[in-house]
Parts: sequence; C-alpha cells; structure tokens
Amino acid sequence: MPNQLGKRFRCEVCGTEVLCVKAGDGSVVCCDQEMTLQQPRPLPSSD
Repeated sequence: MPNQLGKRFRCEVCGTEVLCVKAGDGSVVCCDQEMTLQQPRPLPSSD
C-alpha cells in the first residue's frame, strides 16, 4: 500500500509517531515491524 501525504503512523512497540510528508511506495517501519495507521483526530467544535 503506498503511503499517502498527511497520514499519521504509530509504532506499537516504542510509541513513536510519524507524519507522512511525502507520498510514495513502501511501508513505514520502526522496531523491525510495520507502523500502524492512526485514525483522524476529531476537530473541536466551533460553537
């Protein structure tokens, strides 16, 4: 799966978080395993 610009990844072993700033092929690896894709954070309401 190609990496998409603006996606966040997290290492389940050490907790490192990475923001993808350039799209491309391949996978993001930390501590000898692929990092997991994070879900988007909800925006605060502007009420």
